[in-house]
Formats: sequence, C-alpha cells, structure tokens
Amino acid sequence: MEMNLVEEGIKFMILGMGTVMVFLIMLIGLMVVQAKFIEKFFPEKSKVVSNNTPSTPKVSKTDDNKKIAAIIGAIQMYNQK
Repeated sequence: MEMNLVEEGIKFMILGMGTVMVFLIMLIGLMVVQAKFIEKFFPEKSKVVSNNTPSTPKVSKTDDNKKIAAIIGAIQMYNQK
C-alpha cells in the first residue's frame, strides 16, 4: 500500500513539474515573439547627443573632500566602540 502512494506521488510530481516547464517554455517563446514584434513596429528613437554637454556631472573637489571626511569620521567612531 505504501509503495503505491510513493509511486502516485512521484507521478504527480513529474506531471506538475512538466506542466510548469511547458508553461515557462511557452512564456519565454511568447516574450521573444513580442520583443520582435515591438522592435519591428515600434522602433526605438535614437537620442541625439551634442558634443557640448558633458556625459558625467562635474563634482567639485570640496564635495569629495567632505565625503571622505565623513567616511573617515564614521570609521573612527565605529572603531572606538
């Protein structure tokens, strides 16, 4: 009797895992098709970047020095405990 329950449990486990696997494969396929559809009918517009604007914001040295001082102070307070 007990062996029959184990076999039934294994069958249900394989059936459940197989169902989830098939669903995930179908979901991935649908997402790939959707991505191709969107790229074809709704192409992404490219942004025009002028050479005059900097790509990274400028940070002054005083801001960096203040951050470094705050970090050093926090480390020293932690080490004093």
